[in-house]
Amino acid sequence: MQGRIVPANAEWIAEAAHMIRSGALVAFPTETVYGLGADATNGEAVARVFAAKGRPTFNPLIVHVAGIEQALMIGSFSATARRLTEAFWPGPLTLVVPKLETTNVSDLVSAGLPTVAIRAPDHPVARELLKEAHRPIAAPSANRSGHVSATRAEHVASDLGDSATLILNGGPTAHGLESTVLSLVGATPVILRPGAVPSDAIEQIIGEKIARANESGTHLSSPGQLRSHYAPQSKLRLNAKTWTPDEAVLSFGDVALRASHASINLSPSGDLIEAAANLFAALRTLDASGARTIAVTPIPTEGIGDAINDRLERAAAPRD
Repeated sequence: MQGRIVPANAEWIAEAAHMIRSGALVAFPTETVYGLGADATNGEAVARVFAAKGRPTFNPLIVHVAGIEQALMIGSFSATARRLTEAFWPGPLTLVVPKLETTNVSDLVSAGLPTVAIRAPDHPVARELLKEAHRPIAAPSANRSGHVSATRAEHVASDLGDSATLILNGGPTAHGLESTVLSLVGATPVILRPGAVPSDAIEQIIGEKIARANESGTHLSSPGQLRSHYAPQSKLRLNAKTWTPDEAVLSFGDVALRASHASINLSPSGDLIEAAANLFAALRTLDASGARTIAVTPIPTEGIGDAINDRLERAAAPRD
């Protein structure tokens, strides 16, 4: 049984907000991917998110807020954090900050850590839902844990069945790639997950270099840090220059596609932003073609290409 897909109009957004307040799960579009939302202050509702996704409970969730005023009731924001919210909020930047002892956000959201990941989404449906719900919403991507993220309402229905009481249909997402996650907990800012906001754009705002996370250890400080993640059923073979007729091909730029099982070009013109927006939907389509392997041609690493390659490397990682 699949979840109920409804139009993201004022009537259904109000109903979705009521469901969030009552402890139910609602899927909704953001500018990055679709999220599976629950009342972040309701521990039982948050637990349902983990159960619906099959998500490890040591993997923290992102708390979505309407703006900085709501964020200040959850986490401690330094001067650097405030500058970043002024530059990138609302938008696809998640900040990991110390969690306030006075917050009523469930400890399950942050996997028992003294930190919390917060962002203000820049999508009219998400913003209106947060306004109507009158509370922060914990929302990982609306897909099975470790699977390809959902960029369309039908992806959510296919992956999660009726786990989401409602799926607000806002059409395809704009970025198609998750938010950048930046930790501001230590002395040096650290990128925990590359995403839709490039690291050089962040460095221009804060005036210093940022480090990349060491992902070893049991406790994860950010979503999207599992080694195997965003994975289709088909195996991925990266940086492919050739392929066999029984392989599907995921290409980028001016690539002459010879005979293959199935093929999709993320951006024939070589536009990395277009490629990011198309990535997850393309992986799902090629996965559904029945090919055992998807050959992925090289994709540049500059700008948002870094985040695209990060997702592909995790999708191609060995699975336990």
